[in-house]
Amino acid sequence: MLAAPRAGCGAALLLWIVSSCLCRAWTAPSTSQKCDEPLVSGLPHVAFSSSSSMSGSYSPGYAKINKRGGAGGWSPSDSDHYQWLQVDFSNRKQISAIATQGRYSSSDWVTQYRMLYSDTGRNWKPYHQDGNIWAFPGNINSDGVVRHELQHPIIARYVRIVPLDWNGEGRIGLRIEVYGCSYWADVINFDGHVVLPYRFRNKKMKTLKDVIALKFKTSESEGVILHGEGQQGDYITLELKKAKLVLSLNLGSNQLGPIYGHTSVMTGSLLDDHHWHSVVIERQGRSINLTLDRSMQHFRTNGEFDYLDLDYEITFGGIPFSGKPSSSSRKNFKGCMESINYNGINITDLARRKKLEPSNVGNLSFSCVEPYTVPVFFNATSYLEVPGRLNQDLFSVSFQFRTWNPNGLLVFSHFADNLGNVEIDLTESKVGVHINITQTKMSQIDISSGSGLNDGQWHEVRFLAKENFAILTIDGDEASAVRTNSPLQVKTGEKYFFGGFLNQMNNSSHSVLQPSFQGCMQLIQVDDQLVNLYEVAQRKPGSFANVSIDMCAIIDRCVPNHCEHGGKCSQTWDSFKCTCDETGYSGATCHNSIYEPSCEAYKHLGQTSNYYWIDPDGSGPLGPLKVYCNMTEDKVWTIVSHDLQMQTTVVGYNPEKYSVTQLVYSASMDQISAITDSAEYCEQYVSYFCKMSRLLNTPDGSPYTWWVGKANEKHYYWGGSGPGIQKCACGIERNCTDPKYYCNCDADYKQWRKDAGFLSYKDHLPVSQVVVGDTDRQGSEAKLSVGPLRCQGDRNYWNAASFPNPSSYLHFSTFQGETSADISFYFKTLTPWGVFLENMGKEDFIKLELKSATEVSFSFDVGNGPVEIVVRSPTPLNDDQWHRVTAERNVKQASLQVDRLPQQIRKAPTEGHTRLELYSQLFVGGAGGQQGFLGCIRSLRMNGVTLDLEERAKVTSGFISGCSGHCTSYGTNCENGGKCLERYHGYSCDCSNTAYDGTFCNKDVGAFFEEGMWLRYNFQAPATNARDSSSRVENAPDQQNSHPDLAQEEIRFSFSTTKAPCILLYISSFTTDFLAVLVKPTGSLQIRYNLGGTREPYNIDVDHRNMANGQPHSVNITRHEKTIILKLDHYPSVSYHLPSSSDTLFNSPKSLFLGKVIDPAFAMYPACSTFTFCHNRKLPEASPEADASAVPPIKPAEL
Repeated sequence: MLAAPRAGCGAALLLWIVSSCLCRAWTAPSTSQKCDEPLVSGLPHVAFSSSSSMSGSYSPGYAKINKRGGAGGWSPSDSDHYQWLQVDFSNRKQISAIATQGRYSSSDWVTQYRMLYSDTGRNWKPYHQDGNIWAFPGNINSDGVVRHELQHPIIARYVRIVPLDWNGEGRIGLRIEVYGCSYWADVINFDGHVVLPYRFRNKKMKTLKDVIALKFKTSESEGVILHGEGQQGDYITLELKKAKLVLSLNLGSNQLGPIYGHTSVMTGSLLDDHHWHSVVIERQGRSINLTLDRSMQHFRTNGEFDYLDLDYEITFGGIPFSGKPSSSSRKNFKGCMESINYNGINITDLARRKKLEPSNVGNLSFSCVEPYTVPVFFNATSYLEVPGRLNQDLFSVSFQFRTWNPNGLLVFSHFADNLGNVEIDLTESKVGVHINITQTKMSQIDISSGSGLNDGQWHEVRFLAKENFAILTIDGDEASAVRTNSPLQVKTGEKYFFGGFLNQMNNSSHSVLQPSFQGCMQLIQVDDQLVNLYEVAQRKPGSFANVSIDMCAIIDRCVPNHCEHGGKCSQTWDSFKCTCDETGYSGATCHNSIYEPSCEAYKHLGQTSNYYWIDPDGSGPLGPLKVYCNMTEDKVWTIVSHDLQMQTTVVGYNPEKYSVTQLVYSASMDQISAITDSAEYCEQYVSYFCKMSRLLNTPDGSPYTWWVGKANEKHYYWGGSGPGIQKCACGIERNCTDPKYYCNCDADYKQWRKDAGFLSYKDHLPVSQVVVGDTDRQGSEAKLSVGPLRCQGDRNYWNAASFPNPSSYLHFSTFQGETSADISFYFKTLTPWGVFLENMGKEDFIKLELKSATEVSFSFDVGNGPVEIVVRSPTPLNDDQWHRVTAERNVKQASLQVDRLPQQIRKAPTEGHTRLELYSQLFVGGAGGQQGFLGCIRSLRMNGVTLDLEERAKVTSGFISGCSGHCTSYGTNCENGGKCLERYHGYSCDCSNTAYDGTFCNKDVGAFFEEGMWLRYNFQAPATNARDSSSRVENAPDQQNSHPDLAQEEIRFSFSTTKAPCILLYISSFTTDFLAVLVKPTGSLQIRYNLGGTREPYNIDVDHRNMANGQPHSVNITRHEKTIILKLDHYPSVSYHLPSSSDTLFNSPKSLFLGKVIDPAFAMYPACSTFTFCHNRKLPEASPEADASAVPPIKPAEL
């Protein structure tokens, strides 16, 4: 069904509202009895009524489908937006469908309409669908029948059809049929005093399972619907608070312990609309389903108890007065209930048959008493004009209003005799009164009161003004009353305008301070007289435009709350907004996690070891958690900590009572399970130090100690062993202290022993509790250690499949993303097109595809017509590199992002369908004749759930599980010459041929040099290498010809020292050539180059700062022939030139020295301390008299 466009200007029901309201009968027919009977065709003429008729032959009684009586249907006297056709079924019906037809053989038909319904012919409610006041598409000719199935059935006696648009070449013409079936239910009216008890036969009721169902309607915002309690502190209460439904439940608390059972859940909104609302409470132990109308909320109660223990009775309509403060402070329910069912017992039937005894206070009746109030609904172009009593010296107006907007005009009226005017408006959620006095040169009196009045609740405004006095009161609270005694003369005018102005008045000299009011008003009194809105509706007296009388169509756009993950919903009349601050999520509905799903993902963003927030299920229900990511190895470790100290002493207990050590983790068990489920391997270290304290009581005894893991299961194996084996590590390795036992501690020695090892069966982890039982004997002692949970790998991140040909696809179950859907994945391909995935419905669909080498498309249809979002890349996407696609669709908007290109967003229409209804399987890689995808897809997540592409590919013919070629995309992460190595799940960086270490070869290799320490690195190992304690034997001179000369070199290192003078670096040669980097006695840096051809070396002095200040400094020296470029720290590079007589070659480099140098020219320079030297090979750690000649040779040209 397509959402209909809005009606033209001036429509009486131009409403932009979202709602979720249910009218469901407990006496609905069974599935075998279809509720689809025609309800209109057999009705008499008197069952029909209308706003008007063109003549008798066009009367509403002729508006029956496929009938030709009279003029062939109903037509009103005027074709405008104030016309309606009404049907009275004489009693309530369950309605499932509606059909329309134009007036027979004419040009008169309705192209769009709304449907209202009511039990009484008053207080109408518009039919809602997909969060909107629904506009049904009508006819395209006079005789075709257009039928619409209702998304949810409604219960009503009266149905009213309001035409919104019609054939432009004709007029309004209508024939209708309504389909449904009979409905009947017992009704009980509660007057706000009476309470109906159901007393238990055995005086006590102990239940593990409860099912309570009822329907209610009320115009009160407060009231207890049902209540039961027990002497042990158990209770259940269902009540209205501020027109919201609150369920409070306690299955038991422990006054002396930590068990606190109180649980309270709030749902719904605007439940004081005097329309039927259905409630179902289903409890199984601590698990609760609370369903209000069509919205179900699932939760678990606090505490540890499963049974609800009630004493004597459960009451409906209020709490019996017991003298307790709680029984007198809560209001009783005032309104109607029907179909009350308590655990299979029909309470309403028992009450009707007088099997129950109501309280002595108040009256219980079996027909629903309707309220006397008549609401009026305003939209942005509405106004309501009512007459006043002219020339009175007392200005008095009162009314109730409800709205979501913080601003809006409430009342405007001119005083008589041109004395001025009064404007009452809503300004920033406060009510303000502005009295303009023309006789005193347009002076103005301003008063205001109240706050937060745009909360959707009914609020009462009373304003009274007379000579030199005015008072404003909000909600009858005298404390809110604001008075003024400013000079004022009052003479009432003849017209009062509510909610807005006549169009011609907008052009008058008066400027209205606020926009038109959007919301509802009721109980309007002018000059102490209640306005008869039914007379106003007939325009006698008064007038109006675009208002709906006897209907309040306000809807809470925040119920149900589309803001996910704890996002805060705020709203105006037209829209809602989600505030996602401090939730860990972002987006229009707080759907998308701002954190990566795992440590593995952070690693491939180039991050290093640290604490990170991760969100394992992305947009799923689990929140983010903080973990430590250890990235110092090839594998990335995710570490989850707990509160147990290492070597915790176990307190002794007697044999009947164990010592229980509870571990509290930094994350919930569900969050930890998400980590272990996706990890390739997990482990947790456990250690038990014992002295006369047995552990597992091996070989044949019952264990004294066990640990509790995931799912609260007990485990009787220890670290280093495995499931089903009652042994410790020494029992597996057969090296226990006493071979008769399988644990060291089981030998029961008086000396300290230890059983320790890793628990590595990840389906049992983490350890949540350790129970120790043998610490009660004299001399028994024990100490317990449990390490953090450590997991490595992320199977979800690298879960991939290769699509070998365009006709191949993988299929999964139907994607469930009705109102909120997100899809993310990586792909790489060499082809310029292909469908990534697709899921179809009857008309709805969702699809992601590569449309061209530079375009990715996200298209879908939720019933409003196809929508397509395209991201265009400036570079080709079919480059065999990994690219990330992220798509999202919710009730607010849809978006698509590729890599880090700008996100493309498409706003959702304000009216129309919002639910994505899919039925087919989800196809990944293309299906149904589509141009399939050729390449690789990995890490496919939909609404936080990773689809297991690898497993599905293994069982699908023609598929390849996994993908290769990760280094083509991630090889650049390996820095400083590191080599990228392919892994099945990802890649790693080989840093062995670099001067760096770490995950990405970006961690400097450094050493600390103490006094006398030095290190030598030979560029090529000599044939012999004799050494003694005081000297080094240099390589023979005849080897110099084997060393190439250098025309250029680059040297980079960092250092910190507080010693001056000292030598940092020295490179010798088989000739007289050398290079030295020194810290001079003044603390400044000096570089000495001697390349031959000069008597003295060429010195570069950097005198502008002290380098021996203990701070880290970086040095980069690059030489090309005679040009030297020096970069020091963050300072700009500086060029130097060797003398013209200098050689351009560094002849036969021999060794590199760090620290002490045995050369008379540098006798005064000892070794510096603490520096890092970087070239393209890792050096051994520095030690006194260390020699690096054993390091494999490197090419001098690489230096």
